[in-house]
Amino acid sequence: MITDITPSRSRRFRAYMTEMSFNGAVGLMRLIGPAQASHVGAKLAGFIGPFLSSTRTGMQNLAIAFPDMEDRERKQVVRGAWNNLGRVIGEFSHLRNFARTSSGPGWEIAGEEHIAAAWRNGQPPIFFSAHVGNWEMILPIAGALGLPVGGVYRAASNPIVERLVQGIRHEAGNGTSMFPKGSRGARSIVGHMASGGTVGLLVDQKMNDGIAVPFFGKDAWTAPALAQLAMRFQRDIVPIRVVRLGAARFQLICEPALTITKTGERAADELSIMKLVNAHVERWVKDEPHQWLWFHRRWPKHEATATSR
Repeated sequence: MITDITPSRSRRFRAYMTEMSFNGAVGLMRLIGPAQASHVGAKLAGFIGPFLSSTRTGMQNLAIAFPDMEDRERKQVVRGAWNNLGRVIGEFSHLRNFARTSSGPGWEIAGEEHIAAAWRNGQPPIFFSAHVGNWEMILPIAGALGLPVGGVYRAASNPIVERLVQGIRHEAGNGTSMFPKGSRGARSIVGHMASGGTVGLLVDQKMNDGIAVPFFGKDAWTAPALAQLAMRFQRDIVPIRVVRLGAARFQLICEPALTITKTGERAADELSIMKLVNAHVERWVKDEPHQWLWFHRRWPKHEATATSR
């Protein structure tokens, strides 16, 4: 009888400890305030990051994107990227508290008029962004602006952590929706958009079953969902990004909607749209290389292998 219940008790204990640890870390970050939490996250990531294999991935990605950049400068960019990622993590527990302010912790907007200009027949545009600055701020800002924007997420491997993380995002988003990657999430997105909602998609990560689209002069496997949704629902596409101005200080930059010329040939139009999208992301990365998340493998492995020879 004891052997029957011990595994169950052990699982419950691990689940309890995971939840307590997560809530404790969130509580501590909230206690010390947003700016200090940002600094703590930066310090921890700056210390741990260089020992992780992700640092090598970042260096390889930089060699592909900036082949003429000196190794010393690439290392500086990678350090900056770890600093930014640590700040994103440190600031995460404060998402619900960030408001539109003129200074200090919070956010401001540049180009807000481009959102209003992109509404068509009472329907909001689709938004795309990238892992630049603090991308977690996109949905809280959308919620504060009253925009019916939903996001797409990749579920964490630990279901307890997943539930807690999504709880923070939902609380901060003021009713914005989150959809899981996969067929179930795709069906939910279609229903959400059919009822007048829209989505904000992060488009800068590799999708193995995507389409090949140039990025820094090299083909990168890119998800075409943004183009597909825009064409299906006849929506404009507005580029946005949240750049970091300082610790717990952000600016949402909105750009004019993409100018798209359609041929009527679906695959060609998808590729044309995603070329424009990747060109925007490339420009953003060039503007703020230390604020982009260099640590995922954006290009095929053979590109990274070629740069390391």
